[in-house]
Amino acid sequence: MAFKLSTAEKVYLALRLTLLTPFHILTSLIRSFILSLSRGLPPRLFWVCAVLRVVLGTFSARQIQYLSNSTKTTYETWMRRMISKEGKEKTSGVAARLKIDIENLDDSNASLLWVGDRQRAKKFVLFFHGGGYISPLLPGHLEWCWRAYVAAGIETGVETAVAILQYSLCPDARHPVQLSQAIYGLSRLFRSGIKPCDVIIGGDSAGGHLAAQLLCHFCQPHPDLEPVRLSGPLAGCFLVSPWLTSRTSDPSFTENGSIDMLSASIVDKSTKYLLGCTSTRDDQNAAMKLAFPLDMEEFPFKGLKSILKQLYITTGEHEVFRDQALTLAERIERSEDNVELRLDIQQRQAHDFILLEGQEERNGECIEAMKAWMKNLLLRDTMNSVRL
Repeated sequence: MAFKLSTAEKVYLALRLTLLTPFHILTSLIRSFILSLSRGLPPRLFWVCAVLRVVLGTFSARQIQYLSNSTKTTYETWMRRMISKEGKEKTSGVAARLKIDIENLDDSNASLLWVGDRQRAKKFVLFFHGGGYISPLLPGHLEWCWRAYVAAGIETGVETAVAILQYSLCPDARHPVQLSQAIYGLSRLFRSGIKPCDVIIGGDSAGGHLAAQLLCHFCQPHPDLEPVRLSGPLAGCFLVSPWLTSRTSDPSFTENGSIDMLSASIVDKSTKYLLGCTSTRDDQNAAMKLAFPLDMEEFPFKGLKSILKQLYITTGEHEVFRDQALTLAERIERSEDNVELRLDIQQRQAHDFILLEGQEERNGECIEAMKAWMKNLLLRDTMNSVRL
């Protein structure tokens, strides 16, 4: 257990788990089954969404963290299982890419959890996991990183390692703590001799929000944090079902709030956890404009082309964050700093289905699409290097 509760809190949690939650899950499953059939969608993963929507909507951040393994525990458990599996299968060259490798980041209370062989790697992914800033890393995140990025490196002959940022969770840490830790992580890569052109950043949901915040910080530095000077553009960035605004009034919230794993009330709760309580409405609006790219008054990505070569945005047609992703892509395409952008609207998916594929330990449609994008990035970069 990663988080301690008082005796009274444990009793209250037990009562909710045994008395209220099963009924809520049952009704959510029935609703999800009807909605998925009416839309011609396979109900299985939408049943998972139904359960997650109840969990996220019912339990507090403290309760979710109490019921979850910590990010480091999840990483160590997954890595030991993969090492054991490799010991039985003895796949050529894989063993060197599987070892527990945790790099602490100075005094930031964060660390980098490495997947792949960073000593031999030519390309590096700095990965920010989702979870609304209240949930730790899941095994599905690790499977996704292995299957989409490390595997892409193996198949293209461009060794790739992934550094997963273990960052502080809300409510103990609030914005901009996580952004500061992301800056620490990226700076550590640069200080170790890695060039920006060999780095890809990205994440899912709140992790996509953190990656987008980092891009904003490059373009328009956060007033409370040190600016980051890049010696050249990053190789790429991926935003999976990104959380980009505090607003929950988009049509996609109305259309998908009953079938997705997220809803307006869940997003509102996460926003409060991230920003904390502010004394006035003006203070709250100011905090939102600093934290969310699409809440900023001006286009936050001016000069994006000078800091990024490629951007990959994915969203599910049936998720509440769909319109946010579409708005971001549209604004980037209209800007003078238009980077090479790929927008992937996955027609049969809801929020963060790539994570659900990882949880099931399979290469589904979303992981394969991400892997294809990554392989294309690696191969094109290699060809450009040969020409030079």
